[in-house]
Amino acid sequence: MGVETATVIIVIPLVKMASSQGGVGAVPALSNHHLSNGPHWNPGINQHQHHLHTTRSLDRALEDSVCSGTLNLSGRKLRDYPGLSYDLTDTTQADLSKNRLTEIPPEVCLFAPLESLNLYHNCIKCIPEAIINLQVLTYLNISRNLLSTLPKYLFNLPLKVLVVSNNKLLSVPEEIGKAKELMELDISCNEIQVLPPQVGRLRSLRELNIRRNCLHMLPEELADLPLIRLDFSCNKITEIPPVYRRLRQLQHIILDNNPMQSPPAQICLKGKVHIFKYLNIQACRMDKKPDSLDLPSLGKRCLPQPLTDRYTLLYHIRILFINWVVRALNANWLTTNNNTGMTKHVFLLDFCRSQPIRFLYVGVAFCRSSRQESSDPSFTMRRKMEHLREEMEQIGVLRQNLESRLKVLLPDDVGAALMDGVVLCHLANHIRPRSVASIHVPSPAVPKLSMAKCRRNVENFLDACKKLGVSQDKLCLPHHILEERGLVKVGMTVQALLELPASKPTQLSAV
Repeated sequence: MGVETATVIIVIPLVKMASSQGGVGAVPALSNHHLSNGPHWNPGINQHQHHLHTTRSLDRALEDSVCSGTLNLSGRKLRDYPGLSYDLTDTTQADLSKNRLTEIPPEVCLFAPLESLNLYHNCIKCIPEAIINLQVLTYLNISRNLLSTLPKYLFNLPLKVLVVSNNKLLSVPEEIGKAKELMELDISCNEIQVLPPQVGRLRSLRELNIRRNCLHMLPEELADLPLIRLDFSCNKITEIPPVYRRLRQLQHIILDNNPMQSPPAQICLKGKVHIFKYLNIQACRMDKKPDSLDLPSLGKRCLPQPLTDRYTLLYHIRILFINWVVRALNANWLTTNNNTGMTKHVFLLDFCRSQPIRFLYVGVAFCRSSRQESSDPSFTMRRKMEHLREEMEQIGVLRQNLESRLKVLLPDDVGAALMDGVVLCHLANHIRPRSVASIHVPSPAVPKLSMAKCRRNVENFLDACKKLGVSQDKLCLPHHILEERGLVKVGMTVQALLELPASKPTQLSAV
C-alpha cells in the first residue's frame, strides 16, 4: 500500500502541472516552456521581425518619394541602392547620407530633375562620369567620404553649393574656374597644398572654406571675388597678400592657427578693420621707392580706380596731402627748428616713414581744414606741421619718462608697446608698490594678450592713477591706450603720475 500511495502522489502533481499547460501528456511541453523563459531565447525571431520592420519602413519611404519627389534614405546603413523596383526618375531632392555606399548609385545619376544630392558620410572613392546627366544639380554634399581627386567634368554642372570637406583631396583641378555659378565652396579638412589661380574666376563665390589643409600661401586672384566669408584657419599661411584690401564685401575673415607674419599676430587679433588698415599701408609702401620718398612722382600719380573703398580713399588723401607739402616746400618753407636742429622737410619725411597710420589721419584732417583756409596754404601747412612736431616731441618725452623710470628700452612704435597695459601697470607699481595688485602678462605659450586682458590691465592702471591722486582732467581714456590714438593724452597722464609728491599718503585697496 505504501508503494501504491507514493505512486499516486507523484502522478497527481505531474498531471496538474501538465494540465495547466493544456493537456495530460504535455510533459515535453513543460520543458519547452521552461527554456522559453530562460536568458538565451532564440534571437532569429527578433532579427527576422526587425528585418521585416526595416523592409516595410524602407518600402514606405520609397513609396512616399515616388509621390513627393523627395528621396530620404539617410542613416539606414545601406550598402546598395534599394530603389530598383520603383520609378523615381522625377526625384528633385535625394538624401543618401550616413550609409555605407561605396559609389554613387548609377540609378541616381539618371534622375534628370535632381537639384540637391546629399551623400555625406559614406565610403565613396570616386565620382562617376554619369553625374554629368544631372544638368540641373545645384547642391552637392559629398563630404566625409574617401575621395582623393575631383573629376574635371564635375565643374560642368550648374553647382551653386559644393561641399567636399573631410576627404583625402590633394589638389583642386584648374577646371574649377568653369563653375561660374558657384556661391559656396567648402574644401576644408583635406590635404590640399596649393589653390589654383583659376579660383579667381568664380565671380559668384560668396563663401570659401579652406580650413585645415596644408596651404602655404593664398592666391592673389581671390582679391577680385565678392567674398563675404573667408576661412583659411589651421593652415601654414604666413602672409595675406596686400591686394586682399580690395575684398570690400568681406564681413568675416577667420585666420587663427596660422604662423602669421604679415600682418603680425598682434594685428590679426584686433580684427578685420585693423588687418585691412595694415594691408593698405603695405600697399602704399610697395607703391613708393624703397629708399626714398619721391614726392613729385607721388603728387602727379593719377587715380587708377574709383574711390569707392575707404582705404583706397585714405591712400589718395595721403597723396593729396603730399601734394600740399610739395607746394609748401617749393615756396622755400625750409626753416630750421632750434630745439631739434632738423629742417621741417626732414621732419616731414621722418614722420611719414615712422608713423604712416597717423600720417593718413593727419592727411584727412589737413584736407578738411584746407577747404576752409585755402587762401593761405603756406600758413595752414605751417600750423599743421607745428602741431605734428609738438605731438612728436611729447611722444618723445613719454618714451624718455618710461625708459628712465623702468630701465627698459621701448620699441620704435610706442603706442603698440603700451597697448596691452603691462608697461603702464609696472610704472604705477614703481611709483607706489602694489598699487596694481594683478597684472596680466604675456607668456611663451601665449605671447599676445587677448583684448579683454589688455583692457583689464589698462583699467587697473587708470584706477591706480586715480587712487594715487592724478586729477580727472589729466587722466586719459582706455581707448587712448588700447587703440593707439591718444599718445599725447597718455603722456599727460604719465607726466602727472610722475609729478605726484612722494610723501603723499594714499591708502590703496587692491585694484
